[in-house]
Amino acid sequence: MPKTVSFNAFLRGTGRSHLMANIATLLAADGKRVGVADLDDSAPTQHLIFGLPEAAIAFTLADSLAGRCRVEQAAYEVTPQAVQGAGGGIFLAPLNIEPGWVPRTLRKGMALDRLGDTLRDLIQTLALDYLLTDSGSGINELSLTALALSDAAMVVLRLDRHDYQGTAVTIDLARKLDVPRLVLIVNLVSASFDPTEVRAKVAKTYGCDVAGVLPYASQMSVREGPGIFVLDHPEHQLTAALRRVATQI
Repeated sequence: MPKTVSFNAFLRGTGRSHLMANIATLLAADGKRVGVADLDDSAPTQHLIFGLPEAAIAFTLADSLAGRCRVEQAAYEVTPQAVQGAGGGIFLAPLNIEPGWVPRTLRKGMALDRLGDTLRDLIQTLALDYLLTDSGSGINELSLTALALSDAAMVVLRLDRHDYQGTAVTIDLARKLDVPRLVLIVNLVSASFDPTEVRAKVAKTYGCDVAGVLPYASQMSVREGPGIFVLDHPEHQLTAALRRVATQI
């Protein structure tokens, strides 16, 4: 049974998009067919992470919603060479690559509730095992829609007071939307913190499972342009932690 998993964060700078791309890669390396729907309209980045040139993107999910293409035409295989041959694959479907374009289109009549049907068609047409959605940061129409469509929500946060407060809002909304499973990922954790204590405190604060307490890694934090951390640094402790998170998807 295919699963739809949304990746959410209240604040920018949590590393949500890179984490999602790395987890998608680990799932593909395990032989799974993984869809990556980039629903972050304010700063779409998945095509940059996977090295898909904008010139190669002829259609987007916005085009499919508007009836200008079939949904499979808005998906592009971006499986890294290192995991090709494992039997899986990664298929990237950007909502759009021009920041801010989609909300203006929505106001002109593109029905947001049709997005769910489009994503379900994408799962069926590409025979996906998983569809991961990157809905951007904060609370907006797209992030709420992604949550409502999810079998599970992975909420990424940092050890930051403002992030703690915003994450509480995200978790509350997800519960009101009856998301079947809520899981937290604590990212960018300094080596000065005890991961076991962090896990216990965060789980108690939100009443949710904590899938991972991920150590700060300078190689991940300063990444620009294409590249997948778990492939470039297979022996790093962050890669090991991400593998444990991926098994919980």
